[in-house]
Amino acid sequence: MLDNIILGFQTALSLHNLFYSFIGVFIGNLIGVLPGIGALAAISMLLPITYGLDPAGALMMLAGLYYGTSYGGATTTILLNLPGTPTHAVVCLDGHPMAKQGRAGSALLMAMIASFIGATIGIILMMAFGPLLVELSFKFGPAEYFSLMLLGLLAASTLTTGAPLKGIAMVLVGLIMGVVGTDINTGVARFTFGIPELQDGLVVVAVAMGLFGIADVLSHANQLGTGTAVSSSKIGWRAMRLQKGEFKQSAPAIGRGAGIGAFFGVLPGTGGSIASFMSYAVEKRFSREPKRFGKGAIEGVAGPESANSSAAQTAFIPTLSLGIPGDAVMALMLGAMMIHNIQPGPQLMVEHPTVFWGLIASFWIGNLLLLFLNIPLVGMWVKLLSVPYRLIYPAVLFFICIGVYSANNNLFDVGIVLIIGLFGFVAARMGFEPAPLLLGFVLGPMMEENFRRALLLSRGDMTVFLTRPISAVCMTAVFAMLAFVAFKRLKQRARAVES
Repeated sequence: MLDNIILGFQTALSLHNLFYSFIGVFIGNLIGVLPGIGALAAISMLLPITYGLDPAGALMMLAGLYYGTSYGGATTTILLNLPGTPTHAVVCLDGHPMAKQGRAGSALLMAMIASFIGATIGIILMMAFGPLLVELSFKFGPAEYFSLMLLGLLAASTLTTGAPLKGIAMVLVGLIMGVVGTDINTGVARFTFGIPELQDGLVVVAVAMGLFGIADVLSHANQLGTGTAVSSSKIGWRAMRLQKGEFKQSAPAIGRGAGIGAFFGVLPGTGGSIASFMSYAVEKRFSREPKRFGKGAIEGVAGPESANSSAAQTAFIPTLSLGIPGDAVMALMLGAMMIHNIQPGPQLMVEHPTVFWGLIASFWIGNLLLLFLNIPLVGMWVKLLSVPYRLIYPAVLFFICIGVYSANNNLFDVGIVLIIGLFGFVAARMGFEPAPLLLGFVLGPMMEENFRRALLLSRGDMTVFLTRPISAVCMTAVFAMLAFVAFKRLKQRARAVES
């Protein structure tokens, strides 16, 4: 293992490979700041440039693009409440309130530190337990995926600071929105109302930006005349300092987030979005003061960012070791390897050790480069908050429209994001928070697909969710959580009657 690590760093630290890695993380970081474009579009655009490069340098550049967008995405999420990807949506809940309190620099610094530590833990787990994690992921069939996602959806109802029933209601709305489009099994169009553009379903970027970006602009529409987004925000190195005890307070959240991210990153089809939401739900459960969440709790930034970065690293495990891409981005990485005559799979370590270990070493180097790139820029990003409302919000709307249009080159999606934004604004006014809806929307189609697949394999036997060990554990946790919520509710009512 030590010899392999040394070989990896020798490959990654060669001047040309180091240059390609820097180019990847730099462009990825810039693209991450622009909402709506994301890693998939970035890699698609830059993939042809890598044809003439050597395999190790090409893959390092593309990998740098992938996790570089994650760092940049946190910037607009915290400063402007504008998540470019669903992965960062949950960071809006506490990151943006911190910016409003004049602590944008601290929130950005914590996001970067948590991302780096989460990525580092993810890399260590990938190097040490890669084969074991792959073996564990093989134990997950349709029944296990469904049970795990059901547990995740139930945990999503705890993301709200209000009534749990309102959180569950928003999850259900998200599930309904998730089934819009053509059924993959029967080919039947569902909830399309005869509109051809809806047959491919709603775009995730449009839903995320509408719920957080447009809704936030509408909620501040009466302040467009004068003022700035955050008038109390201080600019400079002092503004980046964490308050006393905040890092110690956030350290457990970073560790738990990294573990959650590493687990979900290995599972095909899940990734950083579910990991960041689950991390937030876990931190709120573990917190002694859960009421702080949603009002600027720093753990609400640290945990999800750590989970997101850890998942971004471990997502490479099934792609490199088995040739099984977990999502569209990993499928592009798989394609890039095949273009360079590298066959992913169990023999990759043996046949191309310099490529495999050089890529893993580049993860560490790339994340370190991102840390050095971003920390000096925090002061510049915070200056965005001193721009008056009348200038910043039209610019936000412009970026939203450009980002959503660029996803599919379809003007219809721009109309959808405006409608969803209006819905999100009305829902927020009525006390319904958007985060559970987004998680329901992301998980809904995957839950339905795995539920139907599990029943097909079991020939309609519903007990399959209780007879398989991993699924049974998840379902037991679901029932225990429901019982706990019901007991807590009855106890509150009893106290109310007594008083």
